[in-house]
Amino acid sequence: MMDFGKLGFGFLRLPQNSDGTVDLETTKKMVDLYLSRGFRYFDTAYIYENGKNEEYLRQTLVERHPRESFLIADKLPCGYLRSGRTAQEIFEDQLRKCGVEYFDVYLLHGLDGEDAAYAEEMGCFEFLAEQKRLGRVRYTGFSFHDTAEVLDGILTRHPEVDVVQLQLNYLDWDNPIIQSGACWEVCRKHGKPILVMEPVKGGTLAAIPAEAEALLHGEAPAHRALRFAASREGVVTVLSGMSTVEQVEENTQIFSDFRPLTGEEEGILQEVAGIIRRAVAVPCTACGYCLSGCPAGIAIPQLFALYNEHKRDGWQANAAERYRAVNSAPASACLACGQCESSCPQKLPIMELLQQVSEAFEPKK
Repeated sequence: MMDFGKLGFGFLRLPQNSDGTVDLETTKKMVDLYLSRGFRYFDTAYIYENGKNEEYLRQTLVERHPRESFLIADKLPCGYLRSGRTAQEIFEDQLRKCGVEYFDVYLLHGLDGEDAAYAEEMGCFEFLAEQKRLGRVRYTGFSFHDTAEVLDGILTRHPEVDVVQLQLNYLDWDNPIIQSGACWEVCRKHGKPILVMEPVKGGTLAAIPAEAEALLHGEAPAHRALRFAASREGVVTVLSGMSTVEQVEENTQIFSDFRPLTGEEEGILQEVAGIIRRAVAVPCTACGYCLSGCPAGIAIPQLFALYNEHKRDGWQANAAERYRAVNSAPASACLACGQCESSCPQKLPIMELLQQVSEAFEPKK
């Protein structure tokens, strides 16, 4: 089995300064600590941070550490080929931004059934194979957001890929839309190692209802979620989108002395999941994929987070004030264009949910 290390550093949720820019100095400290603990897998993508994430990786990692001390996974956004760009152009741009001559892992980004068909039409799988043949990529694969049936079809048609990146956590294990458990079974059927994304579901599993947390008997909720993902057979790396030095400290400790879940702990998580499902109104992971396509400028993840808090804790005296303080157009500004829903990996009915947010926080006219 490929030796990536059980804990991967997801570069999607980097720390920010008060002005909203990425805090590169804190990120450097996080990178250094992560490496010093014996871990080395970094995950980036062309579209993260409005196209700047790979440059942040170069500045905080590549320019400061020997190339043999770390692994980089990057991703090809196949949808960008619709604008006339070629996979080769994007790939060369990614190598330049990251400041490297090869990628350890290179994935087709965020495939569902429609995107997979387009990737096949545009020869993206063949492109991966060619870059691997040339030694510019060591392992190939794709990240995935669709049903187990679609995944089975892709892997049947493309047995040449090395790895699959899945959204896998205990809350989505039996989710009929995400199908974490069923997709895991498909990967096991095809013998494909698994890279895990969203093990804490965008923070949802780090801040759970008190009733659920009490069942964990003192273990931090995020720790239990990470252990669940890493305990699945076939999982080679669990990505954590760490935002603070403290999170790096805690997560590297978990994986330095890793303990797989016991049968009793697995059973408890089923109870915990039931409690969370009843408490969370909008299962948004705050990935931000919906933001770039919103013509109204609505900060969708932030508004959903506030709405979840409101539904969980009841109406707070300052709720409307906090809603107005969010740097965003109001939920009622939604134009119902549908761009956000087409880009949402969670398949959320965002337009309908924004209407609910508007009704909850905006004064009736």
